[in-house]
Amino acid sequence: MEQPSTRPHRPAPAALAATVASLQSRARAELAELVAFKSVADEAQFPRSECEAAANWVADALRAEGLEDVALLDTPDGTQSVYGCLPGPAGAPTVLLYAHYDVQPPLDEAAWLSPPFELTERDGRWYGRGAADCKGGVLMHLTALRALKAHGGVPVTVKVIVEGSEEQGTGGLERYAEAHPELLAADAVVIGDAGNFRVGLPTVTATLRGMSTLAVQVDALEGNLHSGQFGGAAPDALAALIRILDSLRAEDGSTVINGLDAEARWEGLQYPEEDFRKDAKVLDGVRLIGSGTVADRIWARPAVTVLGIDCPPVVGATSSVQASARALVNLRVPPGTDETAATKLLTAHLVAAAPWGVRVSVEQVGQGQPFRADTESPAYASMAEAMRVAYPGEEMQISGMGGSIPLCNTLTALYPEAEMLLIGLSEPDAQIHAVNESVSPEELERLSLAEALFLVNYAAGKR
Repeated sequence: MEQPSTRPHRPAPAALAATVASLQSRARAELAELVAFKSVADEAQFPRSECEAAANWVADALRAEGLEDVALLDTPDGTQSVYGCLPGPAGAPTVLLYAHYDVQPPLDEAAWLSPPFELTERDGRWYGRGAADCKGGVLMHLTALRALKAHGGVPVTVKVIVEGSEEQGTGGLERYAEAHPELLAADAVVIGDAGNFRVGLPTVTATLRGMSTLAVQVDALEGNLHSGQFGGAAPDALAALIRILDSLRAEDGSTVINGLDAEARWEGLQYPEEDFRKDAKVLDGVRLIGSGTVADRIWARPAVTVLGIDCPPVVGATSSVQASARALVNLRVPPGTDETAATKLLTAHLVAAAPWGVRVSVEQVGQGQPFRADTESPAYASMAEAMRVAYPGEEMQISGMGGSIPLCNTLTALYPEAEMLLIGLSEPDAQIHAVNESVSPEELERLSLAEALFLVNYAAGKR
């Protein structure tokens, strides 16, 4: 049902700011509830029931805010995404708000200073897995909508989609959207899964690197052999795998894949090396890898990372020549590079680099194309105005991000006229995907306000 007035309401920014501030204690309490779900979308690590419980929590929260047609969407990868719609005034534009409730595994739980699934306040930040990436994004959207509700309601039609398998890269929501193209149609899309360049500096992300993840299997023997009896002549699959992986880097650590360009330049906001060393927590005396500026390396060029290796652990290892070994290799590619073509080059490189005639098989287990937003669109002007108010004395910056959000390309293909903005809580201090992930409560407050103001500005600009 539509709100009775067709005239956009423009609450005073100061009044909205006061309301958002008053909602922060509620946001913290609810973020603690959401963080408590161990919603890793991998049943080998955590039961499916944890993701289902998180999805139901999100659905209940959307219903409580008056969203209609709230549904748990069973996506083709076996996970659930949550959808809801809040109608705005007649003739108002539609804005889609995105976040995801699934999270990365906690890694070494002993390395956390507080339990990973228990939101803990420390040194002015809230710690917990998903606090920034991206359960905090869910609360950012809810807080913005609640603030607008307190001042007459939303000035646009709002659709909310909260994904359940973004971290796994299995593409369930992308395929669901392609099969139901009308569901997520919008004039503008706010992806709440990025972050400011640093705390206090309002930033929208204009580019994302694409991603391909490959499982590499090396086989050399029918079974393990005694290293004393056969070592020195029998081909070692683990040693062969190490050589193959080493071939992916030049002497300075730059990514080297036969046929793949790795010399592009980033022309926008720069990332000082000393700031990057601090953000990445690089140990004293350890050099950064690669060439060019830091921004070149993380936003404009391909980067390969070995995510894991299957091999015997040191504890319990036997004196054996390994018959087989396996690794998971991740490749990030910048806008302008086709992920499919890059995957073919990487696969060919891995096979060609195999020593001693060992057998190499490669399977792609995750993928996503790179993304570039149109920063000249009216939505960017609306967001710049909103961020100027939410961050007094600061102007909105535009940066790249080395990560991947495959849904962005799917939405761009489905709705080529839609304006795409990427904001969020994953600034460097958040340490997403690492132990001791955290969120800045000040950033949550400011970005919730910025989003509410954006919706107001965007509605007015579309009239």
